[in-house]
Amino acid sequence: MNHQEILAHNRDAWNRNVEDGDRWTSPVSTETIAKARLGDFRIVLTPTKPVPANWFPRLKQTKTLCLASGGGQQAPILAAAGAIVTVLDNSPRQLDQDRFVASRDKLELQFIEGDMADLSRFPSESFDMIFHPCSNSFVRRVRPVWQECFRVLRTGGVLMAGFTNAVRYIFDDERKENGNLEVCYSLPYSDCDHLEEPHIQASIKAGKPLEFGHTLTDQIGGQLEAGFMLNGFYEDRFASTDQDPLSRFLDTFIATRAIKP
Repeated sequence: MNHQEILAHNRDAWNRNVEDGDRWTSPVSTETIAKARLGDFRIVLTPTKPVPANWFPRLKQTKTLCLASGGGQQAPILAAAGAIVTVLDNSPRQLDQDRFVASRDKLELQFIEGDMADLSRFPSESFDMIFHPCSNSFVRRVRPVWQECFRVLRTGGVLMAGFTNAVRYIFDDERKENGNLEVCYSLPYSDCDHLEEPHIQASIKAGKPLEFGHTLTDQIGGQLEAGFMLNGFYEDRFASTDQDPLSRFLDTFIATRAIKP
């Protein structure tokens, strides 16, 4: 599958996730927005740990890109906290969740449907901050994402990113969910390399997104190569070890804070 076919499939998959009420498609409450307006908010880049408060710059009038961050969660909270927010996502239904919160709570946001790896619609140095929660596992190549983030950030701008440690992809999901942590795949990983396998076929027929396991060389080294300086790092895991047996043993998600020098 080529890049455009992957984009189209994953757009449809995330549209379906909205209809199915997936966790990452559920809009935040009015109460959450009211607290954010007072400066009291918690948002995540990874499954459970909130981003440290000292990672955020002063948000008032901060031009912010919520990248591949639709779903009615992070973007409205940051807008309520005072940022000038543009949210870009591949899924129009995910963006509809942000529109819903913006309309309900009278927030100003800009909504753009697009590819996280192609920010050509934005001039260079357009933003003061980029908030990029775990989503680049849905693109085949991640280095273009970091290069575009670097280009559209102003000098001194902040990139906060969450991503999946590719170790999750050495097991296939079906066996992993049953607690069988038998190594099956090498890294980097791509669903597109295993399209004929029954569990991948079943996943596609069920409308689930295609996923890609990027190496830490591409995830962290790619940020450094793009020109960023990392100054924040933590790891995370799923809260439920019953639903995710791998989380019994190690953290499999990473959050980084980087600046454009």
